[in-house]
Amino acid sequence: MNIQKPIVALFDFDGVVMDTESQYTIHWNKQAEKYGLGISDFGRVIKGQTLTQIFDNYFAHVPELHEQITVELITFQQTMHFEYIAGVKEFMQQLRACGVKMAIVTSSDLDKMNIVYREHPELPLMVDEILTAERFTQSKPHPECFLLGASVFNAPIENCVVFEDSFHGLEAGNRAGMKVIGLATTNSRESILDKSVLVIHDFVDFTYEKMKAVLY
Repeated sequence: MNIQKPIVALFDFDGVVMDTESQYTIHWNKQAEKYGLGISDFGRVIKGQTLTQIFDNYFAHVPELHEQITVELITFQQTMHFEYIAGVKEFMQQLRACGVKMAIVTSSDLDKMNIVYREHPELPLMVDEILTAERFTQSKPHPECFLLGASVFNAPIENCVVFEDSFHGLEAGNRAGMKVIGLATTNSRESILDKSVLVIHDFVDFTYEKMKAVLY
């Protein structure tokens, strides 16, 4: 770790900052059934993918439906409940007090995040940056989003810690060469253990010192 440069914490949003993944799972499972994809537990299959990736990977054969599916997703998001993962607000406050730079790095777009801000206007004030899908040319598992997170703070890779829950997000953090702490909120601890330097269930009792320890 370069002690002359800031420590940076990069947080995914869904399943890391907000407990939303179960709601998305239900929505996408219904969509898979509605559009006859024939994929069981579709909501879990697509965790961490952007809407563009979902279209490319599963709906490329029906481009005429993309607009309809997008509208249905936006309508669903407007009815969602956004509740913080346990302990994350307190953890972020601790990081701020210790001089750590923070960014939310999410595959969500600005339209979705504006819905979040209406319910939680304090969220943008809790971190230094919120990087949304509009800022990236590549989606997770490509590491671009996390590399951008490091660059906005002029921080070296070795000073960065990624908090992720999805397989695509964990892979993106590892491909960026950063230390990755897995959140067992979406997938089981056992399934993400080999993709993380540390696995936690939430941020209760997790501290700056514990995060800093993974950098050494």
